Amino acid sequence: MRYLVTGGAGFIGSHLTEALLRRGDEVIVVDDLSTGDRANLAGIEAHPGIRLVIGSCGDARIMAEPARACDGIFHLASVVGVRRVLASPIRTLTDNIGATETVLALASEHRKPVLIASSSEVYGRSRSMPLREDTDLSIGLPEKDRWSYACSKAACEFLAGAYFREKRVPVVIVRLFNTVGPRQTGRYGMVIPTFVSQALAGQPITVFGDGRQSRSFGYVGDIVSGLIALAGEPKAVGDVFNLGNPEEISMLDLAHRVKALTGSASPITLIPYDEAYEAGFEDMPRRVPDITKAHTLVGFTPAVPLDEILRRVIAHARAGRSL
Repeated sequence: MRYLVTGGAGFIGSHLTEALLRRGDEVIVVDDLSTGDRANLAGIEAHPGIRLVIGSCGDARIMAEPARACDGIFHLASVVGVRRVLASPIRTLTDNIGATETVLALASEHRKPVLIASSSEVYGRSRSMPLREDTDLSIGLPEKDRWSYACSKAACEFLAGAYFREKRVPVVIVRLFNTVGPRQTGRYGMVIPTFVSQALAGQPITVFGDGRQSRSFGYVGDIVSGLIALAGEPKAVGDVFNLGNPEEISMLDLAHRVKALTGSASPITLIPYDEAYEAGFEDMPRRVPDITKAHTLVGFTPAVPLDEILRRVIAHARAGRSL
């Protein structure tokens, strides 16, 4: 099989590309390298089964031939990271929605199945935990740029659903919860690589807010296995699935765990949200996935616990690879 992976030079995309090549598939990667990094493909770029196309997946001229040549599409390309979203809310909305519409239109034209990577951010302010796929979305006010990413991802889901119902495009939507592992950068606000970099450098480990807010972290290898399984399951078509790890931890406890596992002497410092991001920044106190649906259909079960995730990220950083 030959797959098109948009955003394939990114963190998750590069791991997905590796996994597809390992099982004997061919991969066409389309990435504009705005947040992806060609270095993420360093170990596989010479593989005979990969072709890298540098350009925007929102450009139909660039995407036309790869879409025609592939057997299926994984659409992972997206503006990522809280800092990028706050700095470029217009780009967040136009790029995320525009690229998804381009991918879906080409998939419709060439009758290709598509997996759309959405985000747990679409659940917004919902406090119904754990979050199920049928939980109502509760996105914040439009004047808060912080919600532009959630809004764009929700719009992408509406588009995907519309293409499935109206055009009969075989679409699977996957809501990714916090996905972590080697190669993830802290440049755009991702918490684990940020904490690890700070701890290894002996700098203060900066926890935003009061540190009581909690998240659940899934290992990238587990998530990639789930993506591939759902993309290959006919019963998943037209449906929405959570992928993540229900193991929950507060940000303050996470900072202490990173400090202990690195043997760092770094102090742990609380920084108010207004100071870290912008005045009136809103955050969710908890975000925990219910993964029953994916488990029932394709047997999705996270295998890598948080401490092992942290050890792998720390080892990656100590090997001299940037975070």
